[in-house]
Amino acid sequence: MSGTPDFYYREAQRLGYVARSAFKLLQMQKQYNIITPGASVLDLGCAPGAWLQVACQSLGPLGKGGIVLGVDVKKVKVPSKHCDARVKTISADVMKLPIEKVRAHSPQQKGFSVVLSDMCPLVSGITSRDAALSAELGMRAIDMAVGRSAYDCSNSPEDGCSAADGLLQPGGNLIVKLLESEDVKEFNQICKPLFKKASWLRPKATRSCSREIYLICQSLQGRRT
Repeated sequence: MSGTPDFYYREAQRLGYVARSAFKLLQMQKQYNIITPGASVLDLGCAPGAWLQVACQSLGPLGKGGIVLGVDVKKVKVPSKHCDARVKTISADVMKLPIEKVRAHSPQQKGFSVVLSDMCPLVSGITSRDAALSAELGMRAIDMAVGRSAYDCSNSPEDGCSAADGLLQPGGNLIVKLLESEDVKEFNQICKPLFKKASWLRPKATRSCSREIYLICQSLQGRRT
């Protein structure tokens, strides 16, 4: 890290988080209560592990149960602080990872109650290119969470909405990171019919130079006709 460490960087070190990004999820958790005690959490793009830490903390005491599964193209070691035996990671390319292989890691192979995506492309500095790559990762996260039915629903909502082929359980919550661009409107169109509520948030811990924005989707609905 170059320059003078900022407040969130210093706080992350003081509190034992592996990255300042922990405070982004902490804010979302405080505002939206995304992860409840005993939840099953899928963290896409989990490196370096800060969101694993916050997710595990949000599960409550060990006796409450729950799991956190982190997936990243990099091999991620579960942080020793703020994590316990409920946290596991697998190394895989999310863009190529079969949904059913991930489902096999969920409780009773029935999917997850929360899907988090903090995935970000390798930034090139070319705004349009970076935004397009970010949108591609975001779409993959939504596809894994709610299945291809999301696209059918956004195109023909009058036919009803179903998320039967995704990893996110009915009533579940989804967070997707994107880079601000015209493309983000499409994500709203896809997610609003599927969830009871969809909101945008730029967390306070986001760097001033960053174009990161998060789509927070709450309570996945069952099929509507």
